[in-house]
Amino acid sequence: MMKLSNLQKVLGKSEQYLPAEDTFFLADNIENESGELALDIGCGSGYLTNVLKKSFKLVVGTDISYNTLKAQNYKVENVICCNSADALHINFDLIICNLPYLATEEIIDVATDGGKDGLELPIEIITSALNHISNNGKFLLVTSSLSDYMGLIDFIKLKNFTAKIISKKKLFFEELIIIQVENLFS
Repeated sequence: MMKLSNLQKVLGKSEQYLPAEDTFFLADNIENESGELALDIGCGSGYLTNVLKKSFKLVVGTDISYNTLKAQNYKVENVICCNSADALHINFDLIICNLPYLATEEIIDVATDGGKDGLELPIEIITSALNHISNNGKFLLVTSSLSDYMGLIDFIKLKNFTAKIISKKKLFFEELIIIQVENLFS
């Protein structure tokens, strides 16, 4: 786990993650979702949060970087500066996250670097999100063949949730993967 002083240094230098191939891939996979409440963890530029607000009554975006929220390219309401969903006390019909999934020895960019095996930050984010999935809700997350995505699936299943790959997109250097998480007993 990253020391707080190191995290503060990283966040002070962090830049907004602009929509890229993984963002658009997740957007394509949420365009037919609808419901009452949606959460975009790591909302960054606000692009995906804006996609969600077309089909959900209330959409909340969270990001760990206050600087990123101030400089959003796609301005959205209901944004909260916090770690994942830790500051929230509500359950959502849909939670989405474009995980920081790159396997890195050191976390320099919290928007892309997932830590060892691409698991360190994703596991923290997933742990936070699992507490906020409504009984019939789901959590869609983007990861990559460059990370230990099967390790993520195994971790989620150990927490008594179902997890399955629902979509893949081959790029020249990696394969993007969307994992759908649901309550085991929903």
